[in-house]
Amino acid sequence: MAMIANPALVIADEPTTALDVTTQAMVLDLLRRLQGDHHMSVIMITHDLGVVANMADRVIVLQCGRLVEAGTPRQVLEQPGHS
Repeated sequence: MAMIANPALVIADEPTTALDVTTQAMVLDLLRRLQGDHHMSVIMITHDLGVVANMADRVIVLQCGRLVEAGTPRQVLEQPGHS
């Protein structure tokens, strides 16, 4: 239903939480396809670092609602600047 209005931006809040690995992969593949087919941006809110590593172009880390880190997935995941 989110795609009916052909949005330029989709916000996906924990889209893979509590899903088995197979279903999680299907959801992420669908998001990737929709993003490419509709030339849209996706903001994904997640606690799953595996999803972040595989899906994100840019990562923002919030702690208590404040930005504590930003960068590419590689920068943030391999050399985190916060604890």
